[in-house]
Amino acid sequence: MSATRYTYLGPEGTFTEAALRTLPEAATRELVPMVSVPTALDAVRNGEAAAALVPIENSVEGGVTATLDELASGEPLMIYREVLLPISFALLVRPGTGLSDVKTVTGHPVSQPQVRNWLRSHLPDALWESAASNADGARLVQEGRFDAAFAGEFAAATYGLVPLVREIHDAENAETRFVLVGRPARPSAPTGADKTSVVIWLGDDRPGALLELLQEFAVRGVNLMLIQSRPTGAGIGNYCFAVDAEGHIADRRVGEALMGLKRICPKVRFLGSYPRAGVSPADVTTLRPGTSDAEFIGAAEWLARSQDGRA
Repeated sequence: MSATRYTYLGPEGTFTEAALRTLPEAATRELVPMVSVPTALDAVRNGEAAAALVPIENSVEGGVTATLDELASGEPLMIYREVLLPISFALLVRPGTGLSDVKTVTGHPVSQPQVRNWLRSHLPDALWESAASNADGARLVQEGRFDAAFAGEFAAATYGLVPLVREIHDAENAETRFVLVGRPARPSAPTGADKTSVVIWLGDDRPGALLELLQEFAVRGVNLMLIQSRPTGAGIGNYCFAVDAEGHIADRRVGEALMGLKRICPKVRFLGSYPRAGVSPADVTTLRPGTSDAEFIGAAEWLARSQDGRA
């Protein structure tokens, strides 16, 4: 395995590359752009890279399905950490292009909902066609296949383009969450401000099945931060669920919730416990009474004494 190589959703100039370069270790790694999320993750599975940075969630569009599906299938991988990046688009064009010249535009599919209102107001007749990434859209504009691309302004110089319009976003404070993914390993130690990600498969499509799953978290006071259904490919009505829960697998409440899921679900895939980006322990919501590690340990000791006749 190349311990010095990280892959990311490319080509050069993507928001993913910008997010990756915020990591201190990126300065000492070879950063290799890949054409898609699956190829970036497969490089990790094949031992060609130590880790890959890929987008997983957007504050406007929700989960990035390509990443969720890849993490749910194939050889298991694990999330080591997350990165949050504020997102604002520029409309990149070839020099000399005016707004009235823009008849075709491109960008990553996740970008479109974030600029839809701007497009409706300023380029209502422009034809949109999705690209593999925002930077790839910029490359297609450079090649003359589109008139404009929505991408980060930082991508303009790479592709010989200019920003015709800056700071485009339909939603204020839009962010994309990226995750650094590697091969399975022991999770880092709890920080007090952690997140645990899993994929869960339902056993039966019946009334109350999803509620039973959610109750494993609820009765232990585990807050869910994301839950998204994804088809398994086994036919209509067959779904798995990508879940982000507040806390670390080493926390008693989280560990017992995962054990409960394992008992009632045919398959549970642990994707990692890792520090939450931009959150300190002081920012974490106070635990519900009865859900701290000390209280779980105390209950277990009481049970042991009761079993021994010492309660």
